[in-house]
Amino acid sequence: MLNPKRTVAELKELRALTADENGAQRVAFTETWSRARAWLREKLSALPLEIRSDPAGNVWATLRGKSEQALLIGGHIDSVPNGGWLDGCLNLMAGVEILRRINEQYSGKPPVTVRLVDWADEEGARFGKSLFGSSACSGNLDLEEARTLVDKDGIRLPDALTEVGIDLERAKESGDELKNASAYIELHIEQGPVLLNLGLPLGTVLGTFGVERHAITFHGQAAHSGSTPMNVRKDAFLAAAKMSPESYRIAAAHGGVCTIGSCATKPGIVTSVVEDCRITLDQRHLDAAGLAKMLEDAKQASQTFAQEGNVRVGWERIWQIEPVLFNPRLIDLCSEAVEETCGKTHRLPSGPLHDAAEVARAGIPTVMMFVQSLHGISHNKIEDTKEEHLELCVTAFDKLAQKTIQHFA
Repeated sequence: MLNPKRTVAELKELRALTADENGAQRVAFTETWSRARAWLREKLSALPLEIRSDPAGNVWATLRGKSEQALLIGGHIDSVPNGGWLDGCLNLMAGVEILRRINEQYSGKPPVTVRLVDWADEEGARFGKSLFGSSACSGNLDLEEARTLVDKDGIRLPDALTEVGIDLERAKESGDELKNASAYIELHIEQGPVLLNLGLPLGTVLGTFGVERHAITFHGQAAHSGSTPMNVRKDAFLAAAKMSPESYRIAAAHGGVCTIGSCATKPGIVTSVVEDCRITLDQRHLDAAGLAKMLEDAKQASQTFAQEGNVRVGWERIWQIEPVLFNPRLIDLCSEAVEETCGKTHRLPSGPLHDAAEVARAGIPTVMMFVQSLHGISHNKIEDTKEEHLELCVTAFDKLAQKTIQHFA
């Protein structure tokens, strides 16, 4: 029998094991992360599962069914430094509870194979590259880039992986694990305020935003702040500053989100007009055409502001990923599960990236379910969700698993 209260209790147990006064400390490829994974294996050991690690360090717990067709349930036990108690691990512990229910219902032999996966390093907190394990499994990991990644202490990613028994050069061999996958489902806290503002506990995720991330540098002329008249200045900061309200206008016009997250000036002293100003722009949209239009508008605006300020502007792409739309049939099944559990659902996109996007990119039918986040905040020790909502999401996620099994059996 499904026991959502047990899931909440186990989440609290994991928090006590791997958090301190500043929040969760389960950063991937660290001792605390390894301790958390050992704890997870202990929980799984009571079930008749095959448990193994793949070449990318993802951990798979498999309940063999009458068919080799597999339902995948995914999550990640790693966290950001000083993170919240639910991000990533809620998915896994709800999955553990679902495995218990399926094992009991079918006496250890469900109609299809059911697999729980703990993806390695979803967060990318240590080396700045998210979705390591799932992108290796999907075949989208850039090995050339991964070889160059270094953490704040100067440790190279390949060396950190070796310390935990992972060979970077073999990481993409993990794709063999997707051979019989028929569907992938993932539960996650929303990490934002949409469900909170609607007063709804659960939601159905349509897909993950595409992202365009660029550095924009305006080049002007350094000049003395006292002797240079205002009307002859070539102030790079003035042009860059205009991009801030413009980014909000662009987001509103196209229904996406835009963020200028950093700003650096040179020479960076109080007595000089700014010669160079570098800002970073993050743009996200669920529709590829909408994302492209936002980027086009931002580039055009930067040229206009540069011309107005008699400065130059240059663009450098930092990173890009296309929008990922989830499977329409699974979206409907997820909505049904939510409605049966709490009466009403809301369909919304995910602004943050998730492992589910990489699985979907590999061509596997995928959907996500969101549960409301209090404060609309994640990646912070104040991250939280009402316990009754946690219990509801485990119930609804189990219903989704049942419906998915019935659909693909």
